[in-house]
Amino acid sequence: MKVLMVLTSHDTLGNTGHKTGFWLEELAAPYYAFLDAKAEIVLASPAGGQPPLDPKSNEPDSQTDLTRRFEADAAATAQLASTVRLDSVSPADFDAVFYPGGHGPLWDLAESPVSIKLIESFLAADKPVALVCHAPGVLRHVKKPDGTPLVQGKKVAGFTNSEEEAVGLTNVVPFLVEDMLKANGGLYSKGADWSSYVVRDGLLITGQNPGSSGEAATVLIDLLKKG
Repeated sequence: MKVLMVLTSHDTLGNTGHKTGFWLEELAAPYYAFLDAKAEIVLASPAGGQPPLDPKSNEPDSQTDLTRRFEADAAATAQLASTVRLDSVSPADFDAVFYPGGHGPLWDLAESPVSIKLIESFLAADKPVALVCHAPGVLRHVKKPDGTPLVQGKKVAGFTNSEEEAVGLTNVVPFLVEDMLKANGGLYSKGADWSSYVVRDGLLITGQNPGSSGEAATVLIDLLKKG
């Protein structure tokens, strides 16, 4: 089992002067789920190298046992420091792809032709795609073979408008994940704010928020084992 994990390279939170990036729990929880399942993991990002960490995701209130484990794991942090460039990746080399969130992907990965083609290629090869929290926003321009939006008619989840409101970034982000998924015809559903909530529709797995990332990884592993 070989899993590609795609992280953002974008570190600027709109015009707020604050930093953003990927959310640590959304990398750490799936990372160890995949590792425990004996998967080989490759980390990639648009720019390669060290992707930017959203500083808020490493504050005490956001830390978990798995984020602390990751921070203390020399092999994991070394791998994170040297992500491969996304445009060097071939879907043929992997069994699945997982996108952690954080606000960063809304700016770079959502608009990246490389990422869009990558997701379309995985699905065309009958390989699963999982995205959590803000990462379902990366599906914004992904299409089905007939040119319609990928999420049209599909059951999907993603960071809710009310969760975005709670973190005070409704007017900062380039678009709201919930609104975009609905506008593209997705059959959007959600759980209680900040609770784990994961939806699978065929090969597409989407999770609502940071706390959903471990469950999304487990659903992906189960799907690969059945495959």
